[in-house]
Amino acid sequence: WLGLDKIYAITSQGNYILRLELQDWRENRRHIEYTFSLGGPESSFSLQLARLSGSIPRALPEHTQLPFSAPPRGLRCPGTHPGGWWHSECEETNLNGKYVTPRSRGRLDRRKGLYWKPKKGRYYLLKSTKIMIHPTDLKSFD
Repeated sequence: WLGLDKIYAITSQGNYILRLELQDWRENRRHIEYTFSLGGPESSFSLQLARLSGSIPRALPEHTQLPFSAPPRGLRCPGTHPGGWWHSECEETNLNGKYVTPRSRGRLDRRKGLYWKPKKGRYYLLKSTKIMIHPTDLKSFD
């Protein structure tokens, strides 16, 4: 992790795109991109998203301020989700959980592992995730 303070310092300089790349245990790869804004420490690094494109169903709420929560604070999902994340309902996604390998028949304790869960859909149990940002106007960085 680069860290929220550093990500905030970078993204407060202009407009950025957030790209999430997800890989499941069957080696399927999917992605989703959002325009986003990240608030500073005074807003608990609240994240606001608007979907641009992607090959995976949306799971994070859009146009909503999602404060970052991390144990032991865990304001939104106390004790059930290890690792900090932008939770809204404690079920939709956790890309910063523990790295847990599936047990027989691909089962694992979903609340402790990495997963992506659309509101109306199945869990995507994840083997790997990449969280990346890039400026919307790459020409300004020449």
